[in-house]
Amino acid sequence: MNQTDALAQAEAARALRDRFVAAGAVPVEPDILMPAEMLIELYGEDIRARAYTCADPLRGELMLRPDFTVGVAQHHLAKGQGPSRYAYAGPVFRQQEADPDRPSEYQQAGLEILDGTDPADAEADVFAAMAEATAPLGLRAAIGDIGLLTAAISGLTASDVRKVALTRHLWRPRRFRALLDRFAGRKSPPAARARLLETLEADGAPFSDAGPQIGLRSREEITVRLSRLQADAAEPPIPDREVALLEQLLALRDTAPAAGEQLRDLAVDLPAILPAVSKFTARLDALTARGVDPGTLEFEGSYGRTTLEYYDGFVFGLSAPSRPDLPSVVTGGRYDALTRVLGGGAPCRAVGAAVRVHIGSEVARTRGVQWP
Repeated sequence: MNQTDALAQAEAARALRDRFVAAGAVPVEPDILMPAEMLIELYGEDIRARAYTCADPLRGELMLRPDFTVGVAQHHLAKGQGPSRYAYAGPVFRQQEADPDRPSEYQQAGLEILDGTDPADAEADVFAAMAEATAPLGLRAAIGDIGLLTAAISGLTASDVRKVALTRHLWRPRRFRALLDRFAGRKSPPAARARLLETLEADGAPFSDAGPQIGLRSREEITVRLSRLQADAAEPPIPDREVALLEQLLALRDTAPAAGEQLRDLAVDLPAILPAVSKFTARLDALTARGVDPGTLEFEGSYGRTTLEYYDGFVFGLSAPSRPDLPSVVTGGRYDALTRVLGGGAPCRAVGAAVRVHIGSEVARTRGVQWP
């Protein structure tokens, strides 16, 4: 990217931020360098492969910010006040090994609402603000709900250990699929694990003929791990009927109103998702009140499963149908769990979204429109 384009995109990001500020948001400028350990804890280990890190002799390992969310949440929690709206603009940094033509430094502008009194209203406000700000680009809206998926997992007839494993790998579809198949009895455990379990069942004394201990794990840690493997092997499979319902939810794809009807039908057999379905309905009502036609929104049951792990409820994206080769111009969603961790367990509702300014600019060039 040449200097002229870089300056133009920085100006565009500031124009978007100013738009959100004019609508009532407070401008914030989070730090560019952030503690790596904290970001890995909040975003998941996968962020390490995408982030730029450096070492500081006093502050330890640091990362160039991969987005603004944590910085904005920290600012709000340190302020210690009630409901607030924040707007920001500036560069973020991501490695792009999968697509070296994409910039590793690019501009984002965004809006975050923290500790709102009505979650559905806050979600609708963020979505409507982003849809209005990008209206000239003719974007397609897709929505999802991670809360529906985690609720469905919590309702499975399975041990807490299995539910935690499925939830942890929800953002890694291949690993999730392999675990679900194994827990449902559709797939045998790896050969090495099967041999280990046979050995344990045969003599029950794994350390009886063991040689010198090597590696970092203690004997106690190894014993606990072996016990967990044995308990998992003895657990009955998740019933086929429940797996089929979960798969139906993951595969659901329809307009938002039609998806709502199907979700209510699913809840009859999968009652654990009832609270999340109620939130889904309230969200559509709030969007309608802001002039957004739910019939234009496409619900995807698996939407959000390849984004950062901190989203735990409503998720959405706005992308260009004419440019399927480009990432979404806008991504956003709810991240209550992240603020709860940052706040030491104290609840703090949070929802927000960010615009990838360089992607929006490319779509604008394709359409021959002026934006923002």
